[in-house]
Amino acid sequence: MRLIAPLISALARLAALLAFVALCAFLLVKLSPIDPVDAYLGPAIGRVGEAQRAAIAAAWGLDRPWPAQFLLWLGNLLSGDAGYSLSYNAPVAEVIAARAGPSLALAGTSWFLSSLVGFVLGILAGVYENTPLDRFVRGWSFVLASTPTFWLAILMLTVFSVGLGWAPLCCAGPIGVRPQDVSLMQTLSHLALPLVTLTLFGVAQIALHTRAKAIVIMRSDHVRFALAQGAGRADIAMRHVARNAALPGIALMLASIGELFGGAMLAEQVFAYPGLGRAAVDAGLQGDVPLLLAITLLTALVVGLGGMAARLVAKAVDPRLRDADLAVVP
Repeated sequence: MRLIAPLISALARLAALLAFVALCAFLLVKLSPIDPVDAYLGPAIGRVGEAQRAAIAAAWGLDRPWPAQFLLWLGNLLSGDAGYSLSYNAPVAEVIAARAGPSLALAGTSWFLSSLVGFVLGILAGVYENTPLDRFVRGWSFVLASTPTFWLAILMLTVFSVGLGWAPLCCAGPIGVRPQDVSLMQTLSHLALPLVTLTLFGVAQIALHTRAKAIVIMRSDHVRFALAQGAGRADIAMRHVARNAALPGIALMLASIGELFGGAMLAEQVFAYPGLGRAAVDAGLQGDVPLLLAITLLTALVVGLGGMAARLVAKAVDPRLRDADLAVVP
């Protein structure tokens, strides 16, 4: 019972977060100056009369007050119907299913690589504090942390695609080739530049936080005792620092999912990568409420699960946090 109660509480907080995000996103879409009917009609808007526009709005339920629209959408979502995407002319579930794979390949792989590279660099910088290596890692991390994702993506595209011609300009495959005909090497070549951009974006925070933890460990008594016995810094980095910083590092990596996911959406737009991020931008520009709300909720769910996993890992590392939770459970 003591283990189930905190889990139920965490799931309840996650459900409340999703409900709040859904309401805020719905209200923001309603406040947008973009009219969904006008966006759907496009160039044909001049040939459609007011009666036809009203009929389209009534068919979509847009003639109802916004609370009724929100409750109708929420009820359909809970019953398994995410709605119909007006911008892609397909069910929302199909749009998300078609674009979740590319987004997962991009964001998931970059998250793993940036976490691994950032952790290794942070350990090295902390173990060799105030050396040229440490100063390089700190300087590089500060520059990356202050660089906007879209600007870094544009810079990478300008240098390596336009200038050097080493990478394709856009998309997840060659233009004019059907997705099922794209080879693995073509897929990897189109994925490489967005992947490098997002990996560089995610390295900075992991490296700086891991470095701070590594410095604390290096100044501990047991590490000083090992140094006094003649142990080398490389051996201490593997046997003491990396092991003690691993679990807090994992918690930090899980907590950084939200930041990297947001960066992936901007990178997808710059590279014209057919993922959920680009679909969210298209849905916002065209007033596609069902698709925009579904992607927003999916993003909030991923970020919420990452934060919940980070808290669970932190409690596993620090018994004081676990005991504090158990103390409030009757």
